[in-house]
Amino acid sequence: MKLQVDGISRRSLLTGAVAGGFLLGFRLPAGALTNEPVQPPDLTGGSFAPNAFIRITRTGRTTLVMPQVEMGQGIYTSIAMILAEELDIGLDHVSLEHAPANEKLYANPAFGVQATGNSNSVRAFWKPLREAGATARAMLVQAAADAWQVEPDACSTAEGRVEHGISGRSLSYGELALAAASLAVPEKVALKDPEKFALIGKALKRLDTRGKTNGKVVYGIDAMLDGMKFATLAHCPVFGGKVGKVDDSAAKAVPGVRQVVVLDDLVAVVGDHMWAAKQGLDALDIRWDEGEHAELSSANIWASLRAASETEGAVAKTVGDVQAALASGETIEAAYEMPFLAHATMEPLNCTVHVRPDSCDVWTGTQVMARAQSEAAKAAGLPIENVTVHNHYLGGGFGRRLEADMVSSAVRIARQVNGPVKVVWTREEDMQHDVYRPVYRDTVAATLSADGKVAGWKYRVSGSSVLARWLPPAFQNGIDFDAVDSAVDMPYDIPNMQVEFVRAEPPALTTGFWRGVGPNNNVFAIECFMDELARKAGMDPIAFRRGMLKKSPRMMRVLDLVAERSGWGQPLPPRVGRGVSVQPTFDTSIATVVEAGVAQNGEVSLRRVTSVVDTGIAVNPDTIVAQIEGGLIFGLTAALFGEITVAKGRVQQSNFNDYRMLRINEVPQIDVHVVRSGEAPGGIGEAGVIGGPPALRNAIYAATGVALRRLPIERDLIAGKRT
Repeated sequence: MKLQVDGISRRSLLTGAVAGGFLLGFRLPAGALTNEPVQPPDLTGGSFAPNAFIRITRTGRTTLVMPQVEMGQGIYTSIAMILAEELDIGLDHVSLEHAPANEKLYANPAFGVQATGNSNSVRAFWKPLREAGATARAMLVQAAADAWQVEPDACSTAEGRVEHGISGRSLSYGELALAAASLAVPEKVALKDPEKFALIGKALKRLDTRGKTNGKVVYGIDAMLDGMKFATLAHCPVFGGKVGKVDDSAAKAVPGVRQVVVLDDLVAVVGDHMWAAKQGLDALDIRWDEGEHAELSSANIWASLRAASETEGAVAKTVGDVQAALASGETIEAAYEMPFLAHATMEPLNCTVHVRPDSCDVWTGTQVMARAQSEAAKAAGLPIENVTVHNHYLGGGFGRRLEADMVSSAVRIARQVNGPVKVVWTREEDMQHDVYRPVYRDTVAATLSADGKVAGWKYRVSGSSVLARWLPPAFQNGIDFDAVDSAVDMPYDIPNMQVEFVRAEPPALTTGFWRGVGPNNNVFAIECFMDELARKAGMDPIAFRRGMLKKSPRMMRVLDLVAERSGWGQPLPPRVGRGVSVQPTFDTSIATVVEAGVAQNGEVSLRRVTSVVDTGIAVNPDTIVAQIEGGLIFGLTAALFGEITVAKGRVQQSNFNDYRMLRINEVPQIDVHVVRSGEAPGGIGEAGVIGGPPALRNAIYAATGVALRRLPIERDLIAGKRT
């Protein structure tokens, strides 16, 4: 899903003087935005401003009102670095405030809705924040020049001050705030030459590290209110089922249990503390009305998807004459399958709510502030302006908190409770009622030319359309552009190709975005098939790819570097292989090599992972390395162990005992190399997840000769096998 930021103009900037401060804001262009006049914030009252704003008070303190949320990806530090760089202030002089829920005024320019995802926080705000910072700096310089009656070119800025080198005079930004606010916004300002960056490009410590290590950072699950009760809940274990009869006598006898809330689709127990609520829930005798999906199974779902994948799809891209190309030689075919996956965030779902007759307050961690507010208003039966969402740091999002279902359920429970109540999902409830990563089946057919290149390529993605549910306007002409992301924009030079999408929704289950989104399934299928084609052509996998990357110099560069840094081609022990993967995802070019061993019983051990990353200008290289490392572990965990299965309408996995994570002793050496680049920054938070699984599969292919075509790794197929 290529989401671009367009149309940000200098004229969209504005200024205002409020309570002795200087205010500079910028509009974010998106279809959801309106032409309502921008009202400056009340600096004394501490209220937020519409859209995103730079705020400088008389004390010189600079505040960025930030509509994106922090969920471990480090954007609060990176975004602050961008602003501080153009303003010529220290990072320690910048404060960030959460923006309030407001879809019209705080929509992400890449989405048109208020959301954090798709690895676009830095991408979306890189240009507008630089321009806003540079404009603020220019106006502060002009204010100083006017005061000293000198030319602005004779002034310079450093550490939050404007200086006149000839006379030695100097004024702080705070001292200049009022005067700067009265000036007209310049039509054009010069952005800093990247060669003169003082902050951007440095591996700076994250601003939130101290608070996270000393326990002062407040996540949604940490919200505490006076008089607050605790609740936990259970939905029908069968998808779509309802509550039948409830005997709560044993639950009410549990010490600390205060109330049992029975709704049509869930039951909750409210207590003085979480332990009481959980013990009370376990004591309930619930008879569920399981409904029509009580016999649903993974076998049913896969049979339906495989049948759908044999039908023609909506054409997302076509180049040349693919039918003629496929008819010109031997056609090689394959199908690749990806399972349902849960998000399994470290912080389980939670939401604290206080519903009053005329208002509702919500404390949570969400990727979609405005949607959380809207769903809370519907559940509370209140006007949206009477609902306030207090957002917190997220203990992992991975796409799960792009949904607001947990907010709706918590508000419905809270309506039955006198006073505030914190609703916490158990890990089992969270995992068995997730919004799952879709199952996908990708089929591909190709022919090779005489010189060992792909001459014809027909590729079909079959699976859910998350966009059709989550952002309906983005689903057009039968095509989900997230589902075909990295398939329609492959880096390879293929003269004849066609990409199709077949929408096939599983019964009962709701599917959603999962870290890495559409490129996960497509990069896996494409890169696995490229290794099979390379073997068919009798070529080294990297040499095979290089022959088709002439028009992708950035990808060629990272591929060459990863071959060098990984020791590609060097001898390996028996049943050990190296596999490679390249990916053009989120405007970032990455090449990954996984070195893995396969035991005789089929168990796979990760020996080493090497990843070379060209994400354009690296705002904070330390954050980039951390995100790639974490993403690789996240993706490799899924490749080795991740699968949600269904039997009798129920998810079979319940906790980390049967939905395994990669353990610390299983994590290999990971080497990440960030390429120096002058391109605009790309996305990074999801990119690391994508390359590990296909590179791992290709390593197993090299070690055993077995071309696995579905995830998680099927150990029985590689046990005892050798090349």
